[in-house]
Amino acid sequence: MSELIICRREGAIFEVTLNRPGSRNAINDDMMDALSAAFDRAEREFSGGARVVIIRAAGRVFSSGIDLNQFSPPDENLRDNLFPFTARYQAIFDKIERCSLPVICVLQGYCLGLALELALACDFRIAAERAKLGLPESRLGIIPDVGGTVRLVKLIGAARAKDLVMTGRNIDLPQALDWGLVNAVYPKSELEAGVNEWVETLVAAAPLAVSYGKRAINDIVDNSRGLQIEAWAQAQLIRSEDFRRAVQAMLDKTYPIDWQGK
Repeated sequence: MSELIICRREGAIFEVTLNRPGSRNAINDDMMDALSAAFDRAEREFSGGARVVIIRAAGRVFSSGIDLNQFSPPDENLRDNLFPFTARYQAIFDKIERCSLPVICVLQGYCLGLALELALACDFRIAAERAKLGLPESRLGIIPDVGGTVRLVKLIGAARAKDLVMTGRNIDLPQALDWGLVNAVYPKSELEAGVNEWVETLVAAAPLAVSYGKRAINDIVDNSRGLQIEAWAQAQLIRSEDFRRAVQAMLDKTYPIDWQGK
């Protein structure tokens, strides 16, 4: 079986690659565990001279988001014990956000749902010009619950965060760049050169200053209350008839969904 997350150290760069291209890099439990282990290693690599982490994905798509196969058929145990499940995912993304190294997320193709929440936990988001970003959870009858609402508000403000979270629509790169959702956009043929420029700039700075500067900025706003609210709301929504119908419709590709409001 191939590795779900591939880690590679080259000079000052520690690279973490999502590696489920055949499933559009859909994120499942095992991949989350591997991602957590990768960032445990990132801290060790920082002590060993690494200066920047790059998260990227194999294939044409960064990630379609969470693997819906985890919810089909609906897992009653998960519905009744969602808080530990959500808290574990939140803790992994918090670990990424708190990483001592600056973290660059390289986006191509689609970056949706949980995948965008992953990107939001990174310090910089650099995208190929045709990438599409979105939080489609409302179309599944749920909300982003791994820091998506909290980090989105901090990054682009409440009004724009409500636009993405409540409508579930995707946005293209010009709008994402204008909103500050991504830091830079490059033609696909120039993406790697653009990433290398960012890496060179970060590596040229004093590593402790970069690390402590990141920590100071991250600690200005405490995420904890918002994360608790996300987990509470999701625990209600995942029990709903709307969620059950939405998951089945997505898997069966039967639209539109007949929302019941219950």
